[in-house]
Formats: sequence, C-alpha cells, structure tokens
Amino acid sequence: MSQPAPAVNVPLLDLKVQYEALASEIIPVLEKLCASQHFILGRHVAAFEKNVAAYCACAHGVGVSSGTDALLLALMALGLRPGDEVITSPYTFFATAGTIARIGARPVFCDIDPATFNLAPHQVRAFIERECERRDDQLIHRATGGRVRALMPVHLYGQCADMDPLLDIAREFDLKIVEDAAQAIGAEYRGARRAGSMGDIGCLSFFPSKNLGAFGDAGMCTTQDAGLAEHMRILRVHGGKPKYFHAFIGGNFRLDEIQAAVLEVKLKYLDGWTAGRQRNADYYETAFRAAGLADRIGLPQVQPEYRHIWNQYIVRVPERTRLREFLTQAGVGTEIYYPVPLHLQKCFDYLGYQPGDFPEAERAAHETLALPIFPELQRTQLQYVVERIAAFYR
Repeated sequence: MSQPAPAVNVPLLDLKVQYEALASEIIPVLEKLCASQHFILGRHVAAFEKNVAAYCACAHGVGVSSGTDALLLALMALGLRPGDEVITSPYTFFATAGTIARIGARPVFCDIDPATFNLAPHQVRAFIERECERRDDQLIHRATGGRVRALMPVHLYGQCADMDPLLDIAREFDLKIVEDAAQAIGAEYRGARRAGSMGDIGCLSFFPSKNLGAFGDAGMCTTQDAGLAEHMRILRVHGGKPKYFHAFIGGNFRLDEIQAAVLEVKLKYLDGWTAGRQRNADYYETAFRAAGLADRIGLPQVQPEYRHIWNQYIVRVPERTRLREFLTQAGVGTEIYYPVPLHLQKCFDYLGYQPGDFPEAERAAHETLALPIFPELQRTQLQYVVERIAAFYR
C-alpha cells in the first residue's frame, strides 16, 4: 500500500524529551559526583538501593551492573549449579534463559498464558506432574536426571505473572523463585504486592528504555531475606569480604555510582511516568474500539486487581509484517518483542526442543507488535497511530 509522506512522526521511544525536562536537575548532581571522584559503591548507590527496595515493598536492595547481572547474581546466590534445572518461559528476552545456562544449569521451558504472555502456572504443574518425580527429597526431571530447583517467572511487558499458584508450586516442591521483573518495576499483583517482592529474589533492569532508565546499563536485586542480601553484596565484589579475602567466587557486578545518581533523581518521577503510560494505554483501548478495530487486532488484556505499568504496549496482529511496513512508511515506530521464542534459538538446540512444543509462545512470537507508549506522547500522536492502523485495515 502506498501512502503520502508521514504527516506526524511517532517514534517507538524518545528519551530526549525526558532528559530535556530533567537536565537542570541531573547535571549538577553529576558535576558534584565528578568533583568528588568517588565512583564505586558510594552514597548514591546506598541511597538508591534503600529507596528502590522501599518502592518495591522489599526489605533489601542490592544494586548491580545490569538486569542480566541481577539474574545471574540471584542464581549464584541461591546456589544453583551444574546439574540443576530452572523452569521458565520460552517467550521473553534472552537473558532470562541465558543466565540459567551461564551458571551451568539447564533451562526448562513451559508455555505461556496467551492473555498475559507470562508463564502459565498450569503448564508448570503439568510438566512437574507428567515429567518429574521425587527422589531423596529432590525433584528430578526424569528425562535428563537433573534436579529441578527453581522457577523463574517473568513479569513481561509490565504486568505480573500469576504468582499465587507459582508460589504454591514452589512451596509444595521446595523450589526457589527468582522473579524476572526487568520490565515491571512498580507493577502490582492482586492488590499491593509489588513485582520483585514475592519470590526469594526479584531482579530489576534500569536499561535506558525501561520505565526507570539509567544512562547506560544498571540493575538491582531485591529480597526480603537479610542473609541473601548480604551474600549478594559479597558476590557482586568478586566474593570478597573483607577486601582481598574470598570465601566465594563471585563477579564484578557493582552498580556504578554515576548510574545510581541519575536513577536517584529519576525515581521520584517514576509514578508520574507510569500514570502517563497508563493514560496512553487507556487512550489506545478506547480509540481502537471506537475505530472498530477490536475484532481486527488483539488488544492487551489487563488482569483484575493488577497494576500494569506498560513497559510495552503489545498488540496481536496476524498480518504483522505488512502492518509494520505500513506503519514504518507512515512514520510510526514499532518493534517485535520477541521474534524467536527461546526454545527455538540456535544456541539452545542442545535442549532438544522442537517447533510446536510451546504453541502459545510460538504464536505470540509470530503475531505480537509493540506500539509507542512512552509517557511524553502527545494525544495527536496517539490518535495518528490509531488512524494509520485503521487506514491499513480499510
């Protein structure tokens, strides 16, 4: 379909607008920090850890170098090792399963809930009951002989996974839970339970495109357990305490003081930005339905009593390739999260999964498309997105 030059430009994300509003507040903080030359685990990291832990309704926060390193550190702190297996989602960012593999453990995938794109608890239970057995107080995966030791649910796109049945499974089979909350800071589950506060360890990302984004990579682990928090603090500095004395082999997972200083400024604006994303999502919902598109595209489904923080606004469109090309020509930014489910990634061939093993994850990978949702979008831009999609279907 040919169309005229774009009348409106709608990027998928524009961080420059946010920076321009905060530059006069951030720059003096950075100048003072640079003058101090105190860049490693200083007061900004300590303050940010305390404030994020409180924001996430957790007792402790441990700042780390990225969301990926948060997952890796969590698995290390829980003692996961070769021969262990971790149940997780095949439809998520690569780091979720990648970190499991990096510690020598085995990712075990279960399919997703098509309404939320999150790990489906009934699929987890079915896997355990069908393919596992208890041996000497351990849950053993019969096909591999591996010890199933943990669950890693993902709160994808800003909406929590269905945690109560997963917590029940974890208690019944003595499994640890690592919450991949990289996209979900501030999301709530059935009331006031916040993402990252319900499992043994929660993992956050502050990658620049996240709702709370740094000026580079940054992340955090949250936990209610003081012992786990202290263990993670030691592991993030190569396992050394006191300095140069190493009881454990850790890594260099420290949160930079510069990133903590930036994030400390930004944190107080997070709820306002989330409200902006929620307004934009509500606008899309109303406008798409008014345009008669609800039966042409699959709109996101927010679960009752959940607080969705809309890191991404994801629609389902069987004609995704053609629609995306049409929107690109119209000046509307889009993205595909994620085009290949993890069980079909080349690097995981050794796990032995085949096409068709997880049909809902595979369907989501073929149909989902992210539309612009960032809080600074103008009403005219949102309406333009809706009008262009309506034009495509006309």
